Amino acid sequence: MSSSKAPTRQDFPADFRWGVSTSSFQIEGAGQEDGKGESIWDRFCQQPGRIRDGSDGLVACDHYHRWPQDLDMAKQLGVNAYRFSVAWPRILPQGRDAVNEAGLAFYDRLVDGMLERGLDPWATLYHWDLPQALQAGGGWTSRDTVAAYLEYTDAVTRRLGDRVRHWITHNEPWCSCMMGYWEGVHAPGGTSLADAMQACHHVLLSHGQAVSLIRRNSPGAQVGITLSLHPIAAASGSAEDVAAAARHDGLRNRWFLDPLSGRGYPADTLALLGEAAPRVEAGDLAAIATATDFLGVNYYFPERVADDPAGGPMRARLVEREGVERTGFGWEVSPQGLVDLLTRIQRDYAPAAIQLTENGSTFEDVPTPEGRVHDKERLSYLQRHLAALRRAMDAGVPVRGYFAWSLLDNFEWAEGYLRRFGLAYVDYATQQRTLKDSGLWYGQFLNE
Repeated sequence: MSSSKAPTRQDFPADFRWGVSTSSFQIEGAGQEDGKGESIWDRFCQQPGRIRDGSDGLVACDHYHRWPQDLDMAKQLGVNAYRFSVAWPRILPQGRDAVNEAGLAFYDRLVDGMLERGLDPWATLYHWDLPQALQAGGGWTSRDTVAAYLEYTDAVTRRLGDRVRHWITHNEPWCSCMMGYWEGVHAPGGTSLADAMQACHHVLLSHGQAVSLIRRNSPGAQVGITLSLHPIAAASGSAEDVAAAARHDGLRNRWFLDPLSGRGYPADTLALLGEAAPRVEAGDLAAIATATDFLGVNYYFPERVADDPAGGPMRARLVEREGVERTGFGWEVSPQGLVDLLTRIQRDYAPAAIQLTENGSTFEDVPTPEGRVHDKERLSYLQRHLAALRRAMDAGVPVRGYFAWSLLDNFEWAEGYLRRFGLAYVDYATQQRTLKDSGLWYGQFLNE
């Protein structure tokens, strides 16, 4: 397919999965209702300076009360799958032990609502909202949290496993661990590389140990994990920059892909981490490598890397290309980057199947006096990335589904409500939802 030609639904297989993605903390609200416990993000939002606009997720998009309207909108779009996440603190308010029946009942209603509308539920078990009670004991730096995660997973999959046929154990371990325990920009706000690496290990371990549990409680279901991955290139052709790009790739991509595919942690990255490398017990790597049914990939932008002796353990720094199109977040727009990433994953790791579980963009959306949102940049972004997805599939990459991020504008973590990714515009004062031009096009595309 020409990179300039907008794709049609007929360019994709008849059984291709088309969806939208959301996450619990970002849209649900009801932060203190029906027995929900405190999450690390609730606590993080209370700390001055952590969230750019000083906001929190206590109301968000009020999806907890407005979910029928949101599912109606997803059905109107014509998607056949809906990716959501379960809020751990709704199910186990203290992280372990006492199960909150009201929390499970909410997801019962939500899943049944999807099925009634012909939407295939895709459940993400962990999208970053760890119960604060577990963080008090070290959070993901503690091996006890792995056991707590399995307890939580058991409760959710026993309740929903008869209806949910697709499970994602974790969303983006890089973000929950590296940005949360090392870079300090996400909850819980830690700044220790060693803690981040230990947290990464425990998240991956909990994934691997959960796979068989999910399959037992949800017979016949498909199970996978979602990673945030980037195509990485050297900033120049110099040997130094090329080597730096390889080092950065070791931490950014291979650190997750290698152990999941049974290769263990990359030796070159382990050597550079030194004392910050995680403690790994016997049997851990075998558990992490438990076979899954698909790999979830979230793609947003490529990264360019230059050599920098002062640039952390990988001795590298990110460099922005000049004169390229960027989103409102400042992220480079690169549909070709999606092709490069997916073909690299297929060449080096050959997963059984790939689901593109997130892809989207943020721009400065301003409604017209008539209430329309003419988001031509996002519309173009969506069309070009779908065309790129088709090119990757033509190259032999086994992509089975595409989930746009996101159905709704929402709480965008440390950015608060300043960034809008939605196919639908949310007026946070009134909670009115309005499909943007990009959402209207996606619906036309899906209903052709």
